Amino acid sequence: MYDDLKKYFTCFYDEKGAVGRRYRRQDEAGTPYCITIDGQSKEDQTVTIRERDSMKQDRINLSQVKQYLREKLDI
Repeated sequence: MYDDLKKYFTCFYDEKGAVGRRYRRQDEAGTPYCITIDGQSKEDQTVTIRERDSMKQDRINLSQVKQYLREKLDI
């Protein structure tokens, strides 16, 4: 997913530390959306997308990530 998304968006891959710490680092950097791939992702092909400003989290299908980000980022 990272290799595909980096063609269209500025992306950063991070697997160091707990998810909460990763979110915090990206919040400080100003990253508007974080995508988390977890154990459930392998089972049902979904990911969690977290919005920095509202901290709202949506679970969406892998195939919808690019369109979701385009709509949210208005590009």
